[in-house]
Amino acid sequence: MPQLEASPTIDFQTETYKDAYSRINAIVIEGEQEAHDNYLTLAELLADKKAELIGLSKMENRHMKGFQACGRNLKVTPDMAFAKQFFSDLHRNFQTAAAEGQIVTCLLIQSLIIECFAIAAYNIYIPVADDFARKITEGVVKEEYSHLNFGEVWLQAHFEESKAELEAANRQNLPIIWKLLNAVADDARVLGMEKDALIEDFMIAYGEALGNIGFNNRDIMRMSAQGLAA
Repeated sequence: MPQLEASPTIDFQTETYKDAYSRINAIVIEGEQEAHDNYLTLAELLADKKAELIGLSKMENRHMKGFQACGRNLKVTPDMAFAKQFFSDLHRNFQTAAAEGQIVTCLLIQSLIIECFAIAAYNIYIPVADDFARKITEGVVKEEYSHLNFGEVWLQAHFEESKAELEAANRQNLPIIWKLLNAVADDARVLGMEKDALIEDFMIAYGEALGNIGFNNRDIMRMSAQGLAA
């Protein structure tokens, strides 16, 4: 696959770009921190997968440090207060599910919804990123597929007993992604990322993940449409 060059029309040093980047960069830093924490929580819930999940959490921590370096490279201070608020609904739902021992819901939120959201965002960002951030993001996105794969493999192995909880968790959490995409659309556009492309990439990745777990095409269409019921 040929390398895509960063768009020459983007000036990474303008105040407008840096202002938008302060929020986008914070979102990816916070997203990786949330993922790190979530995988450690899952490691306690899935004792037989503990070592693998701790390994995934360490990977997310490396990703977070990489994205912190991207902000420093552009001399941008990430708006972490914005990012914490951005993820607050998914954070609360994951914590509630974990406290109730709902492993299936936790895996849908972290290993499917958040990972597909990250993969879509990173794939759309890479062609328009500055050179430093592009190299970091290309490395990160390759590893995110292994995190998505963990959730797919576990949920596929437990599909029949998990199906009802997966559908309920999807109904509760997929609309949040639409809210997040709308909240970030203006800043993403400044960085050269169009909301329609983000939605399309997310829905393709998420639909494929649901299919890999065991849902049929009709189920996937119905579950995907629930994201619009925000």
